[in-house]
Amino acid sequence: MAEILKINKGSEDGLKQLLKSLLENGKIKGVVTLAKLDESDQVSYMLISKPEEIEKAVPLNPLMPVNAGKVLSRLTMMEPSDVPIAAVMRSCELRAFVELIKREQGNLDNILLISSTCGGVYPLKTTVSECVTEKLPQYWESVKKGEIVPGIRTSCSACVEFVPYDADMSIELVANGDIDKQCEVHLNTDKAKEIVAGIEGQRASVDINTGKREAFLAKRQAKREELFNEMKDFDMKRVFEKCIGCRACSRVCPICYCNLCFFESKEGDTSQYLDAGKLEKRGYAQVLPDKMFYHLVRSYHVSISCVECGQCADVCPVNIPLSVLALKAGDAVQGAYEYIPGRSLEETIPIKNFTPEEFAGVQ
Repeated sequence: MAEILKINKGSEDGLKQLLKSLLENGKIKGVVTLAKLDESDQVSYMLISKPEEIEKAVPLNPLMPVNAGKVLSRLTMMEPSDVPIAAVMRSCELRAFVELIKREQGNLDNILLISSTCGGVYPLKTTVSECVTEKLPQYWESVKKGEIVPGIRTSCSACVEFVPYDADMSIELVANGDIDKQCEVHLNTDKAKEIVAGIEGQRASVDINTGKREAFLAKRQAKREELFNEMKDFDMKRVFEKCIGCRACSRVCPICYCNLCFFESKEGDTSQYLDAGKLEKRGYAQVLPDKMFYHLVRSYHVSISCVECGQCADVCPVNIPLSVLALKAGDAVQGAYEYIPGRSLEETIPIKNFTPEEFAGVQ
């Protein structure tokens, strides 16, 4: 049985009412959430501290301008507040935050984590070519039915980790036919139960409908297999030849956090010592550093902790299917170690944890 707080409003309006009440009652000091920049479709993550400013918030909006896990990790590296700050994030963003904490790039001091079962997000390019607001009725209708939303990010359509781990509070959205009528906030931790004490709403206990979750999971898994089958015809060399070396994929990736990337350094400029050999052998050579080398090394570095948020593909200016490649690499590496990134702070990153038995027979 799950303990919940029922608010008699639609899921997003109910969550906004809860956040506003928590601010008004001094239970939290601020809220990190998606909010509208203006009357257009443009949204951004903001830190809101005044209750009246919560009206700008769109915490369940199906867009991800950046991975909030990366944003929150930077905020938590500052002096912690004596009053909690709430952060509303999607499952993959929450998992990215946990992975960054494991790398000492953030901490959980006085952070209240709020998430939801996730129907996915639209590509950022959608905000340029279409009106996302007009697509919201179709989006929420698909989510209510437990269907894969048409037009969402490829990585979202094949994501099997749509249920958040380690959230203090969570909202059941996927396959919930009442999301436009009632907001049910699951109180998963003692911290959550204590912080909503005295807040307007009905406390109750409910059973989680695992059957609906499993049915939705099966659809996501089928889409995942479909994408993997399509990859069998990929010519990696031709795919990566399109790369223009902008490095946008590494800049938005929550797991790429180095202050100075090797590939931005002088040592990482492979063109300085590869061009001469290529020129002699072929008679021509690209002036950009080796693109295949860059993508293979980046995949090696992040695959164990890739949370499949799809940011890399979303920002690629030449439309390389980076998220599909990340799905495949992550599936293989994480599967080998039976590791789900961001599942728990108690799980050590496999590359930092080994036993002597693993080296048995190694010369």
